[in-house]
Amino acid sequence: MLGIIGAMEVEIDEIKKKIKNKTTSSIAGVDFVCGFMENVMVCAAKCSPGKVNAALCAQAMIDNFDIDKIINIGVGCSLNSYVAVKNVVIATDVCEYDIDITALGEPRGYINGLNTIKVKADEQLSEQLARTAIQSGEKIHRGTVASGDTFIADAALKQMLSDEFGAICGEMEGGAIGHTCAANGIPFAVLRSISDGGDEKSSIDYPTFKKIAAETSTAILIEYIKSEQKQFSLF
Repeated sequence: MLGIIGAMEVEIDEIKKKIKNKTTSSIAGVDFVCGFMENVMVCAAKCSPGKVNAALCAQAMIDNFDIDKIINIGVGCSLNSYVAVKNVVIATDVCEYDIDITALGEPRGYINGLNTIKVKADEQLSEQLARTAIQSGEKIHRGTVASGDTFIADAALKQMLSDEFGAICGEMEGGAIGHTCAANGIPFAVLRSISDGGDEKSSIDYPTFKKIAAETSTAILIEYIKSEQKQFSLF
């Protein structure tokens, strides 16, 4: 079963509407809607913004449903000048930039337990999403997606994330979902449509472009699921 997680209604509600023969289970305050899209079994959930919410949702999904992969969709900010608003970023890996135990000698973002800074996204799943996005006419970028419990609207923070982590996109959930999936051995991918520039203009740009950006990521996911259904029909 494919797990789909978005942080906000605008990122996940259209997916939930398209699920047929659906059942809804409420676990830890999250509604998990399971059923079929294009004859593919899916489970979709709104985790709410933030890393703890995202990790809680991902773990509950893995523990309670027969999940074999998870895609996290939604919006994010650009951390690089060549990544423009309305472009699409598909993560090669994710990091959690606000893990900071540098005072104890660890590098910023070091994840104890996984013993890494960056968690690799599943290559095959990410490549399939990238191909789908390109076929849908979107301009895509591949690179590191940086997550933290801060809405990025500061040029200095943006520059630090680009310089220190090599990140091209910032948001608040993908790193935690990737962390949870890696701990459970579940393949994952993170897809973000860019809603703002991660700088002082973000508070203006984000409300303007978030719906458009969310619609883009949703449309790509739907096309990916259609392609999955075609693959299944070959066997």
